[in-house]
Amino acid sequence: MNLQLDTDGRLRHLLTLEALPRETLCRLLDRAGQIRDTALGRTHKRNSLVGTTVCTLFFEPSTRTRSSFQIAAQRLGADIINFDASTSSARKGETALDTLRNLEAMGVRGFVVRHPDDGAAGMLAEHAGEGTTIINAGDGRSAHPTQGLLDVLTLRQAKGADFSKLKVLIVGDVEHSRVARSDLHALRTLGAGEIRVCGPQALLPKDDTLQGCAVGNDFDAMLEGVDALMMLRLQRERMEEGLVTSLADYHRDYGLTAERLQRAAPGAAVLHPGPINRGVEMTDEIADGPQSLVLRQVGNGVAIRMAVLEALLG
Repeated sequence: MNLQLDTDGRLRHLLTLEALPRETLCRLLDRAGQIRDTALGRTHKRNSLVGTTVCTLFFEPSTRTRSSFQIAAQRLGADIINFDASTSSARKGETALDTLRNLEAMGVRGFVVRHPDDGAAGMLAEHAGEGTTIINAGDGRSAHPTQGLLDVLTLRQAKGADFSKLKVLIVGDVEHSRVARSDLHALRTLGAGEIRVCGPQALLPKDDTLQGCAVGNDFDAMLEGVDALMMLRLQRERMEEGLVTSLADYHRDYGLTAERLQRAAPGAAVLHPGPINRGVEMTDEIADGPQSLVLRQVGNGVAIRMAVLEALLG
């Protein structure tokens, strides 16, 4: 049973980009491109979701993802409920599934779910009622599909739709990154010419996550000639676990500087899902420089999430 697609191939839920048909992925990218001006408030909001209620069901903190889903729903005319586990009955022991069912009983149709456990969004989708849709806004280290979509939309705007010509480098803590996994799924689906992955050995997956990728620990060597870099946030708890010796050492070995960036292809795009640890993953000069597409990613997040909500609930 395919939880994401119905028998006619239409989206029912968005849980992962893994095995999502290329035509479905491209349709979402195309739609996001069409409505980007509306997403950024440059044209009047659409009314395609008037009368629909969307809940952001977040069991983890978030700034960009929650805010952009809120704005996306509002720009489509939907009503929005913000669920915060820290101030809800979850603190009294109510399960995520009971929370879902209670809100369904109030007429909520769309649920944007962020959860620390792998597979949490899929579990809720399995138990969701008829007409209810689940959107995974990040579960454990498994997937963050809308982030993957906005990343490849940003890359497509910068480098064109033919990904077969691109060399893309993903840098950092891939082992614990749901963003990296969704980016990899999207890049493979779009036929990226070469995918490189670089990071400390302790932060690279030991399973088949990196199958088909060129993998290495030498950042300077892996940078040569790449068209785009996807820098990942160093999760500081990895230092407590002994997986990274120090922030200074990490920046020395894997931090992006202006000098290092010269090894990449001219005009190489620099992406980062945020929040950036400035002076760790990259310098201020790079984060705020002309090759940084970080703020474009943020803007594209609203457009992608509008396209997803419209496809699932419109």
